[in-house]
Amino acid sequence: MSTTTDTPASGTAPEQNPMPGPLEGLRVADFSRVLAGPFASMMLADFGADVLKVESPAGDDTRSWVPPVDEHGVGTYFSSVNRNKRSVVCDLRTEEGLARALAIALEADIVIENFRPGVMQRFGLDYASLVGRRPDLVYCSITGFGSTGGAHLPGYDLLVQAVGGLMSVTGAQDSEPSKVGVALVDVVTGQNAVVGILAALRSRDATGRGQCVEVNLLSSLLSGLVNQASSTLATGEAPQRMGNAHPSIAPYETLLTSDGPLAIAVGTDKQFDALVRVLGVPDLAADPRFRDNSQRVAHRDALKVLLEEQLGARSAADWAQLLSAAGVPAGKVNSVAEALTLAEDLGLAPVVEITDSTTGRTSQQVANPIRLSETPASYTRVPPLLGEHDGATFAPHLQPTATGK
Repeated sequence: MSTTTDTPASGTAPEQNPMPGPLEGLRVADFSRVLAGPFASMMLADFGADVLKVESPAGDDTRSWVPPVDEHGVGTYFSSVNRNKRSVVCDLRTEEGLARALAIALEADIVIENFRPGVMQRFGLDYASLVGRRPDLVYCSITGFGSTGGAHLPGYDLLVQAVGGLMSVTGAQDSEPSKVGVALVDVVTGQNAVVGILAALRSRDATGRGQCVEVNLLSSLLSGLVNQASSTLATGEAPQRMGNAHPSIAPYETLLTSDGPLAIAVGTDKQFDALVRVLGVPDLAADPRFRDNSQRVAHRDALKVLLEEQLGARSAADWAQLLSAAGVPAGKVNSVAEALTLAEDLGLAPVVEITDSTTGRTSQQVANPIRLSETPASYTRVPPLLGEHDGATFAPHLQPTATGK
C-alpha cells in the first residue's frame, strides 16, 4: 500500500506537494459529530483547510462506537472521517467553554455544525447570531430533515434510508427491505455540504459576503435516488425491490457461476452479442426475446436461466477475465479487502499511511478520491485524540502570493 510521512499524496502515489493546498489559509470550525459533517470537514482539510474539531468533554459520538479499533485503540469509525484535524474540547455548558467556542467560530471562515435545529441558537452559535459580527462567514448547517417541519426528527442514516425510500428499492424481491451496507446517505450529504461550502466561498470571492449553507439527509437521499425518483414522478408508480437486477437494463445483475456470483453489466446490444459469444450461445443474440434491451428486460427471467446454465461451467474469476477481454463489463463480487487490492493493482493508490510528525502515531486511511494535478490532497495529521490540541488557535491567514512577476 502507498505510504506518506507527513507529506501529501498526488496522482497515483503520495509524494511531496511543492505547492500549498487549494484551500490553504481557510479556517474551519467544525462543531459536527458522527459522519456527514466530519466527512465534509475532512475533505476540506485534505486540501489544506485548517480544521479545529470542537468537541464536548465526552467527545464525538463515534469515539465510543467500538469495536473495531486501530493499533492505538482509536475507533476505526471515528478514524475514517477525522484525519488532518486538531481536536479541542469546549464544554458549552460552562461560561469558559462557550466563550472559547464563540472565539473559534468568529475566527473561522467556515463553521460546520449538525446539531438539531435550535441547539446552536441556544448557545449563540447559530448563523443569525454570528453573521452580524462576521458578514463574510460561510456557515454550513447539516440536519436530518431540515429546519422546518422535520426539525424535531433525529437524523440517523438508517432512519432516513427507511423513510426516504431507499430501503424500499434495496434487497431481494421476496425479502424484507434492506439498508445499504454503509451509511451512504451521510456520505452523500457530506459531499453535498462540501459542494455547497465551495459554492458559497466562490460567491464570497465575488461579493465579500458569506452565507448560510443548508443540507439535510432526506433531501440528499431523494436527490440521490435519481432514476428511481424520476420514474416515480413520471409514472406515479413506486419502484419495487429487484435484488441486484436493474429496472431498465438486462442483463445487469449478479449471475451464478460454478463458485459464486458474477456481476455482469451489459448496457448495449454490442456488449450482449459479445457476452453470448463468449458463453458459447451466440444464437441468443438473434432470439426475438433478447434482440434488443427492451425485449431482454421483458424476458429477463428466461434470459437469466439460460445465461446461468452456461456460467456454471467456470468460476467467477475465470468468466470475469474472459468477458472483460471481450469488452463485456463483468467482475466477481469482491470483499472490501479484495476491492482495496484491486484498486492498488490498478495503480489507484487507494490507501495512505499517515505518520504524525509530532506524536509518531500512524494511521492507515483510504485516500481522498479527488486527484488534482497541481494541488493534490495531503495527509499530515492522524485522527486526533480527544482534546489533543486544547488551546490551539488557527494558523494565520496566508497573504496572497504574487505570480508572473
